[in-house]
Amino acid sequence: MNKILTAIYQHALTTPEKIALSGQTKQLTYAQLVTQIEQLADWLMAQHIGRAGLWGENSIEWIVADLAAWKAGITLVPLPRFFSRAQLQHVIAQAQLPCLLVCGDMEQVAAISERKISPIATIFLDQLIANENTSAIDSVAKITFTSGTTGTPKGVCLSTTALEKVTLALAERIYLAINSVTDTTRDINSHLNLLPLSTLLENVAGVYVPLYLGKRVIVLAGASLGLTGSSQLSLPTLLQALHQHQPNSLIVLPQILQGFVAASAQGFHLPASIKFIALGGARTPAVLIEQARAMGIAVYEGYGLSECASVVSLNAPLADKIGSVGQALEHVEIKIADGVINVRGNVFSGYLGQTTNQQNEWLDTGDLGYIDDEGFVFITGRKKNLLISSFGRNISPEWIEAELCLCRAIAQVMVIGDSQPFCSAIVVPASAQITAEQIAHEIRAINQHLPDYAQIQKCIIAAEPFTPANQLLTDNGRLRRAAIFERYGDAITALYSAANAHSSNLSSAMQYAGVVYDIF
Repeated sequence: MNKILTAIYQHALTTPEKIALSGQTKQLTYAQLVTQIEQLADWLMAQHIGRAGLWGENSIEWIVADLAAWKAGITLVPLPRFFSRAQLQHVIAQAQLPCLLVCGDMEQVAAISERKISPIATIFLDQLIANENTSAIDSVAKITFTSGTTGTPKGVCLSTTALEKVTLALAERIYLAINSVTDTTRDINSHLNLLPLSTLLENVAGVYVPLYLGKRVIVLAGASLGLTGSSQLSLPTLLQALHQHQPNSLIVLPQILQGFVAASAQGFHLPASIKFIALGGARTPAVLIEQARAMGIAVYEGYGLSECASVVSLNAPLADKIGSVGQALEHVEIKIADGVINVRGNVFSGYLGQTTNQQNEWLDTGDLGYIDDEGFVFITGRKKNLLISSFGRNISPEWIEAELCLCRAIAQVMVIGDSQPFCSAIVVPASAQITAEQIAHEIRAINQHLPDYAQIQKCIIAAEPFTPANQLLTDNGRLRRAAIFERYGDAITALYSAANAHSSNLSSAMQYAGVVYDIF
């Protein structure tokens, strides 16, 4: 039995009545959790299943199914609910899934031949028609599919050892180090799952780590947290839920942190129970973290990737530097090669259907960055996203985008300008009431702090937000640049055409999406 399950079983022996999982209307003690894991694992083994998908909203049942599949030796493939129907079918076909573990009263996501009722209420087993391969994939405990920047999901194969290593390293960095401080008010004893459990970061850091340490996991459906899909957020609903459940820790993306800061500025503060917020996903400007800290929001930025079983570096109270993504966790090594971050020590087993990786190999992450004298890692952008202006200047769009995202009028932005004389931006306004003049005014203010070659001179107002649903955003919040560039190809051509080179067309009519506006 793996180290995470062994720890959970030990907690069930020593503290059987301690709460392990809390939901909206029910909870499980550690003893009850182990009982359900045993019941479901035994039943799954009796079905002679080697691999399966996992489909469902965040719930106690999802976690039980995940752990039981691990106990049963099943290669498990969590299915993100924000994937499109075509993406889900691609995952099912590529992984050759013979069945799906379905949690809750969920709609069918594929043609099934039979639905079986498991020993655990509201966990079902759907036998799929398309695939018949029931064998487990050798040495692969979990396959996490990331939609990436192309939109076609790619399966990252992870071993039990890889998942164990990152779990234990995070337990050391976040919990044990913090709880070793004599001030017990900083103790972290409950974690609330805010991101989808199908997201590897939340699955590992938000479930495996706290359960390994005998803590409590609060798991609620997205709607009760004000979260739908992967990009719709009702901040009042989320704040109300946080005050109701009083968690000690969260994992957030930059957009959520930005909402916390804005709410706090208006007097709507987070509950005092929250002692640690891990920040991941897209790059976050240091000034936003500084603003959050000034408002008492204990946020710490980290860095990771699915190919390393999630987190590889993280800031924490005992080792923290704003602007960095922290120091490497104990289980990995990080080096810089030709300006690119490379990681060794917990590399994935390989992409599904491709050559297996060697664990001692260095992984080229594709992320640009550097390491300072104290071992803190700094991310400066993506190698493949680098823009080279017609004047030969190398420009990281992520750097400029991080600055522009500080504008209250801007919800999302993508910087363009490869092989062009100046940079421009495709902008998603923060609301329908925002005018082009407001956006232009705020961009001008940002431009004052940027070198001339990085200043935004024109912008395109996007027709809709960038989301996973419209294939313009990845599941972890990164821009699908090629898709956005293609979607606004005509407007980009017009933007850089000679006819528009000297136009002055700054308008407040925000409904005219795709119209080019001058900033200067």
